[in-house]
Amino acid sequence: FFSDLFGSLPMECPRDGPGCSLGCSAPLYYDVGTGRGTQWPSNPKAALSFVGVLAVCALVASAVASPAPRATAAALYSPSTTTLRPAAQSALLSRPGHHVPAGHGTPSLRSGAQPSATVMEAKVGGRGTEPGAMLPLFHNEGLGYGAVGIAIMSVVSAVAYVLGRQSAKGPEMQAVHVHRWAMAGAAADQDQQQTATQEQAPEGEPPKKEFLVDGEPVFDDNGKRLTSKQQYKKYMKKLQQKANKKKNAQARQQKAQQAAAQPKKKKEVSSEYAGTVLLPQTSFELRANSAVRELEIQKFWEEEKTYEQILQSAETAQRFTLHDGPPYANGSLHMGHALNKILKDVINKYQMQRGRRVEYIPGWDTHGLPIELKVLQSLSPEQKAALQPMELRRLAREFALETVEAQKASFERYGVWGNFAQPYLTLLPEYEAAQIRVFGKMVAGGHIYRGRKPVYWSPSSQTALAEAELEYPEGHTSPSIYVGMKVVEAPEALAAHAAEGLELAIWTTTPWTIPANRAISVNPALSYSVVQRESGGLLVVATDLVADLAARLGEGLEVVRSFEGAELEGVRYEHPLEPERRNPVVMGGDYITTDAGTGLVHTAPGHGQDDYLTGLKHGLDVYAPVDDNGRFTAEAGEGLEGLEVLGDGNVAVRERLEASGHLLLFEDYAHKYPYDWRTKKPCIMRATSQWFCSVDGFRTEALEAISSVEWIPQVGETRIRGMVESRSDWCISRQRTWGVPIPVFFEEGTGEALLDAAVIEHVAGVFAAEGTDAWWTRSVEDLLPEPFRSDGKAYVKGTDTMDVWFDSGSSWASVVEERGLPLPVDLYLEGSDQSRGWFQSSLLTSVAATGAAPYKTVLTHGFVLDEKGYKMSKSLGNVVDPAIIINGGANKKQEPAYGADTLRLWVSSVNYNSDVLIGNAVLGQVSGSYRKIRGTLRFLLGNLFDFDAAAHAVPVEELPELDRYMLMRSRDVFQAITEAYDQYQFSRVYTDLLSFCVKELSNFYLDLAKDRLYISAPTDFRRRSCQTVVHYILQNMVRLMAPILCHTAEDAWQAMRKPDEPKSVFQSGWMTECDIPPTRDVEVWEQIRQVCDAVNMALEKARTAGLIGSGLEAQVLLHITDPALKAQLERMNSAANDVDRLRYVFITSAVHIVEAPAASEYQVEFEFGTVAVAQAEGTKCARCWNFCTSVGSIDGHPELCSRCGKVLRFVG
Repeated sequence: FFSDLFGSLPMECPRDGPGCSLGCSAPLYYDVGTGRGTQWPSNPKAALSFVGVLAVCALVASAVASPAPRATAAALYSPSTTTLRPAAQSALLSRPGHHVPAGHGTPSLRSGAQPSATVMEAKVGGRGTEPGAMLPLFHNEGLGYGAVGIAIMSVVSAVAYVLGRQSAKGPEMQAVHVHRWAMAGAAADQDQQQTATQEQAPEGEPPKKEFLVDGEPVFDDNGKRLTSKQQYKKYMKKLQQKANKKKNAQARQQKAQQAAAQPKKKKEVSSEYAGTVLLPQTSFELRANSAVRELEIQKFWEEEKTYEQILQSAETAQRFTLHDGPPYANGSLHMGHALNKILKDVINKYQMQRGRRVEYIPGWDTHGLPIELKVLQSLSPEQKAALQPMELRRLAREFALETVEAQKASFERYGVWGNFAQPYLTLLPEYEAAQIRVFGKMVAGGHIYRGRKPVYWSPSSQTALAEAELEYPEGHTSPSIYVGMKVVEAPEALAAHAAEGLELAIWTTTPWTIPANRAISVNPALSYSVVQRESGGLLVVATDLVADLAARLGEGLEVVRSFEGAELEGVRYEHPLEPERRNPVVMGGDYITTDAGTGLVHTAPGHGQDDYLTGLKHGLDVYAPVDDNGRFTAEAGEGLEGLEVLGDGNVAVRERLEASGHLLLFEDYAHKYPYDWRTKKPCIMRATSQWFCSVDGFRTEALEAISSVEWIPQVGETRIRGMVESRSDWCISRQRTWGVPIPVFFEEGTGEALLDAAVIEHVAGVFAAEGTDAWWTRSVEDLLPEPFRSDGKAYVKGTDTMDVWFDSGSSWASVVEERGLPLPVDLYLEGSDQSRGWFQSSLLTSVAATGAAPYKTVLTHGFVLDEKGYKMSKSLGNVVDPAIIINGGANKKQEPAYGADTLRLWVSSVNYNSDVLIGNAVLGQVSGSYRKIRGTLRFLLGNLFDFDAAAHAVPVEELPELDRYMLMRSRDVFQAITEAYDQYQFSRVYTDLLSFCVKELSNFYLDLAKDRLYISAPTDFRRRSCQTVVHYILQNMVRLMAPILCHTAEDAWQAMRKPDEPKSVFQSGWMTECDIPPTRDVEVWEQIRQVCDAVNMALEKARTAGLIGSGLEAQVLLHITDPALKAQLERMNSAANDVDRLRYVFITSAVHIVEAPAASEYQVEFEFGTVAVAQAEGTKCARCWNFCTSVGSIDGHPELCSRCGKVLRFVG
């Protein structure tokens, strides 16, 4: 009845979770597949669980019944029946007071009862089993579903309730529940099977000996059979530990009861002496409250003009100049900006604190295509059509300046210091004029020329691009084709083959360049072969690539003859799209290899750098029938004009080749391909008339300059050296409006360029006064100096602007020189990608103009990735916003406001020389580290509230050994941190600082110091000596953390500074040196630290067993085998200063050095001996909580020890 009514109804077990435990679950059958349901013995508590669904009384009884551990179906029941395993049934029946209900012990059920297959399908591993796997408890066809059945069950429930109450009052079952006996039976079944297996073992092999104790098998608390002596010993040890723990707990409870029975009132005693304990006092908050406090500190810096005052005070000091690489002013800041600017600020603040004059001038790159595109995107088609150059420039300037202001506010919120009132912007007139003068010096040096040659061209931007403006995304595929070009003229050695229809096989990934083909280039040193195609015809291909081509074509290629590439000189072939054109085979260079393709290179001098150079050598036409939009011009041939070369143009060329029978094969080819880094669209190589910087004219000088620079990490030098060695001439002209115009004039009629030093200098003067807008607003006559106004020639202004990399690459002159800073500067610091960007453009302009590098040291950092190592992108939804890290997001629980100092601490924590990770988990870890550092600061501050170093400091030579040891340890750590700053290894600063706070201070020295800081009299020597050390640590720690945790350090400084001290921590200098005499046996102190570790292990062992609560409830018994260490410990243990005594070092109530290891359950063996722990003797002092025998000896204060009694007399 209830099977059908409730189905498989699992109940929650309070001990084991979902599923069945005897006596606490109420399903009415057992599902042998999942192990859910009741095992249903006749235990009254189990019966009570069943009838609990019928009556309230049963529910109450179930609540008070103690649950039993869970049992599995496999242990109780045979896999495919409702029958208990024989051994399990036997175990149950043999247990006194237990029996198996009808229908459970045998295959046959009660008369009229039958298995219910309709209740619920049994599950075994997620799959159904036979209906017989169900164990219905009561399904009596004759009983029916009416009131009679319910009445009968109600009577049963009442009886079961009474039995359940009696059972609940009875003795505990000693963890031997019915299911355990059933499992024992199951184990017996397994034993029978093992015995049977042993009996069937091959003759001569002895059966495996069973593990028995007193002739009986042994099971653990979970019913698992113990099969070895080792398992049995481990189990018995565990039982003994439980018994000891219980015994100790009972002892503690008895002791507590005795203490409670005494008449004294602990609460009143604590209140009475609370005012005599010197607890920490400070205004420095434990919680940073960064959203408020950091802004208050920044306002303090602004009002006090702290940065300006530091600059002024260091006017005659040695300079340190970190020249800022300008970020682009076209959007919000990202994590890369934060990493970069915070690293710079850490370096600047450190150098400032070391007494150097640090004038940091932040800058912004404000010209170029991205800003121009932003403006155009905001305009309607009609507005774009009517847009004039000056209006476009006005809108671009406004956009750039707005972006600069927004980014400036963000940088300042990071805590970055600098001359933000007078930053450098590449759009400022004085900057533009200095840039033009750099250009003039390069012209005078003969490094600037105009030429028609292939450059990277962006159809989407309609301008030439430099290598630094390209990116190579993953996943690009190009349509590659193999083409046969018919030989029409050949030297005598190949003439016979030419008569048979010989073709030259070429391969290209740019089919659209076939119309511009002007030659086929071969490597004269390679071996080539004439091969016979299985399908007919002859091909010429590099010998090493015959097999590859045959595999791709899917046909056999038989080598007819082989020869060197030089023999192909003099061969001419028919252009596949222009049959009347005869192009030559020419000798190329080492760029022709057998890595891929055919070894014969389709050469279009107007569409490739190697092709162009080969064409120059052989006098080939620089032909490029493609316009600014990336479309074919009419010169490309009939039917191709107007087609996009990267789209329909590629398809049309391929189809024509196929129609003419020249196409051998077409297939997609995955490779790296250049994209416009701004528009994210593919580029092409296209010959146009551009202005170039000839790198060949100073390449050697540039490479020598690279060697003179320190590169951190060293791989940076290798990277930029390789780029400069192999780079082509630098295309510096752009076909855009928003930029610095190239100051060149063209003679009307002839088109001859006027590029003269005097003209350039005159234009620079105009730009300095009016800005580069004058190029558009002034006439030619205004822009030309006098001699050229009256030379009888008419000129027009050029329309090209300079590459923005030339803009930023001139900053060494436009900023450093113009503002009177020394060259070369001390440091350039940017991302590793700037080896092909700002680092290189700065190097080239500087070497070309001055002959030297503009920097002494170049430091690079990696990219910021998400915490899984993926590049951040909006599409992936993994972008981490630095503004949200600082200020928090909309949901403060999910995106808390960590503040700028946590962000700065993250920057210091990572190895920035490679790519770094950030995300919620990373920030959570860093935030935890910040809290530890801040908590340590607060403790140090709080314990100096009544300390004046001038009046109270203890001379170093008089300090106890522990304090002198800590002074030396602190000094060593602070010196290591200083060295790490000098080497730009900020992750070492972070690690050393955090380790010092946690391991040296929190876990060791400050933990030991609490007793004398809190309990001693205010002027006690013990306390003053500790405060002397704490003061030294605090003074230096605040200074050393200031470059990174600038807000926190300033906050702490304001809480600790005296009226006669500097107003800001950044005006207080660096660490203070301390002349510390050597501590006796310093190495021994490191051994003592090991003893401390062993003592703590022993204390924890005793605490876990319940012997003690805190360490003050213990006494320590030390047996030391090392004579030197033992002598040191004995001397300390009898020290008169009450600081070096071991009880204070170990934070226990007593320490005894013994001659032999003490017999104790709570001991630890270590390198130097044995540590044992016992309960402390005496009574607990109500004030210091130490246990000692002197408690009760003070008149009027029977709760205090003699030490606290003396303090009370002193303080009144």
